[in-house]
Amino acid sequence: MGKLFGTDGIRGEANRYPMDAGMAFSVGQAVAYLFKKKDHRARVVIGKDTRISGYMLESSLEAGISSMGGISYLVRVLPTPGIAFITQSMRADAGIVISASHNPYQDNGIKIFAGSGFKLSDEQEETIEGLILGGKLPDMVPPASEMGRSYRMEDAPGRYIVFLKNTFPRELSMEGMKVVIDAANGATYRVSPAAFTELGADVDIIHNNPSGLNINDNCGSQYTRDLQKRVVEKGAAIGLAFDGDGDRLIAVDEKGGVITGDQILMICAKVLKDQGRLKNDLVVSTVMSNLGLTLACKKHGFKHHASKVGDRYVLEDMQGLGAVIGGEESGHMIFLDHHTTGDGILTALQVIAAMIKEEKSLSELAGLMDVFPQKLINVPVTSKPDISTVSQVVEAIKEVEARLGEKGRVLVRYSGTQNACRVMVEGPTDSLTETYCRKIADAVKASIG
Repeated sequence: MGKLFGTDGIRGEANRYPMDAGMAFSVGQAVAYLFKKKDHRARVVIGKDTRISGYMLESSLEAGISSMGGISYLVRVLPTPGIAFITQSMRADAGIVISASHNPYQDNGIKIFAGSGFKLSDEQEETIEGLILGGKLPDMVPPASEMGRSYRMEDAPGRYIVFLKNTFPRELSMEGMKVVIDAANGATYRVSPAAFTELGADVDIIHNNPSGLNINDNCGSQYTRDLQKRVVEKGAAIGLAFDGDGDRLIAVDEKGGVITGDQILMICAKVLKDQGRLKNDLVVSTVMSNLGLTLACKKHGFKHHASKVGDRYVLEDMQGLGAVIGGEESGHMIFLDHHTTGDGILTALQVIAAMIKEEKSLSELAGLMDVFPQKLINVPVTSKPDISTVSQVVEAIKEVEARLGEKGRVLVRYSGTQNACRVMVEGPTDSLTETYCRKIADAVKASIG
């Protein structure tokens, strides 16, 4: 058995190793064991998105925690950042999220937050992995008299909504603003319309009828076509597309144009700088961010740092370099002044606050940066050898880079959560970018697909 934890917890196809009931039970046991102390039972918050497999995994985690003497608090369906907030605010020892984020319904995942609201350290994940794979957990269980129990937290959504509303400036109002939300049939389907309605917005919501099988299905942050159409039809000021677990936001402007994570990052960073709140004048993104972001940062006087791909690396670099804002092109934003992790609803509130403060439409604010044409192709792979050792791919990359010169760039990397190779190309025109990206993707497919 190999390593369990990837860049964002444990992921896999539901009901198959490692995302089966037995593994969830063992994770529950390991977390309860790791955080118990003398005269202290581990207190663990458990939440999930809307996938049908969440019921099985939730029950198994709860059973594992109880068997090791821990106490579970079940918040049921709540966005990932909501679970992080509840964990931190109630001073629990850990929070467990059952979600595979933007992946299709048949996948699921388990990610764990420490009591601080931040994700576990690598060392803590390794300890949990060692406990599970070492096979000694059954020998560590306490006697029946010391087993744990669980409680349902009915007020968790309300607590999280209050937290979100408090991140929106009190002097501003959304009264009369038309907002369209695409909840991706996922974890934001209840709390997002409530938060915006309570702040005065005129809310219209689509893809908010989860069946357990339709999360992220041609909707949400990766498929914005329905949202774009509805925003234009309703004459809305903004459209908000969340992913299945609610930690990402992709926005749609009043004309139906898609606003990327990089553009959102630039809009929010500019407001922070104007208010004197952009600590160290620094913006953190990833190597996948659009070339236009780098140029816009220079233009507006921000320092810019590109981290490795993955929100945990963005956060690490933010903390290490003293930044308060960072994010990914995919729409994953971290506002350290407000929260410990990426939060799609919180990000949407900051974007709307920027629109109101600046008295500008979203399409106007998006003009703070020029977006270079970008093409991303995910190629399924059967193995993950070092890219530099795959000669056919290396040659294709070299050829494309030579043709692009300084008018674009190439990035080829493996997914940390799926058996896929991500090929990203930026270039001067849509057609050239598409052609070059397909050339490299074809080389990947022929070599290791």
